[in-house]
Amino acid sequence: MLQSARKKERDPEGRMPLVDHLRELRNRLVKSLLAIIIGMIVSAYFYRDIMEFFTNPILDAVGCKYSFTELARNPDSKQCARIVQNGLLSPFTLALTVSMSAGIVLAAPVWLYQLWAFIAPGLHKNEKRYALGFVAAGFPLFATGAYFAYWTLPKMASVMLEFSIIGSDNQLPLDDLLQLIMRMIVVFGLSFELPLLLVMLNFGGLLSGRRMAGWWRAMVLGITLFAAIATPSTDPVSMLALAGPICLLYFVATGVALLNDRRRARREAEGLADDEASDLDLTPEDIGGAEVVSAPRRSPESRDSTPHDGASYEDVT
Repeated sequence: MLQSARKKERDPEGRMPLVDHLRELRNRLVKSLLAIIIGMIVSAYFYRDIMEFFTNPILDAVGCKYSFTELARNPDSKQCARIVQNGLLSPFTLALTVSMSAGIVLAAPVWLYQLWAFIAPGLHKNEKRYALGFVAAGFPLFATGAYFAYWTLPKMASVMLEFSIIGSDNQLPLDDLLQLIMRMIVVFGLSFELPLLLVMLNFGGLLSGRRMAGWWRAMVLGITLFAAIATPSTDPVSMLALAGPICLLYFVATGVALLNDRRRARREAEGLADDEASDLDLTPEDIGGAEVVSAPRRSPESRDSTPHDGASYEDVT
């Protein structure tokens, strides 16, 4: 009983056999999948509300006064653009895609915690603190980028529909429209993660703050070009609304990297922490041709004549 209890105790450093690692990974995956399935079921119940949340701003921007549900009930209403669905299986596959995407988002706290619980035992105290800080900063940055995409899409839709031929009925396939919305949200969200990526490279010792400060002209130009391409609108307000925050976040990341470089230099001057291993110096050294003095070999006669306590070494008994 005592031995089995000891086996169940966890190693404080997170070490365990490979079979236990695989078993724990399986349990974490099962819990994550169950959370996603529950999120999909809940999202399927609010399927139309989720659709209206993304489509109504675009319909309002192009002059339509009806929501997605009201347009389905009043197909003869006057509008400048009509949302359509093509194919017999299109409504089902679209509902499944929306429910799955929303379920993954709703279950994000669960599967993110399961991922963290799986990798956290193998991290040092400093690595855990850095990982939690990066996750805590990454989620608000991605959410901010997603909000800017959601705010920019109606303006982009109104500009794009101005190229339509006068008198024509512009039909917007719902699946293509939602794919465009999701693509814009992901692109904008990931673009707001650029400063965090630079800070991670700096904390990993791969990029210095001084080099980031020297790149500011090229980075501002690249960010502005990206904003101009990602927001195809005639007014500069939407472009500056995307480029301005990213440039500001880049300068904030540069300041954080410079402060981290100073902290690292001061830390190296003070010495290593208790849980860090020092670098091994494998450079061969010249020992100056010192002679190796071996112990004198004793003759059998002297070995036999040496008094011992008890029997001699040659006595097999």
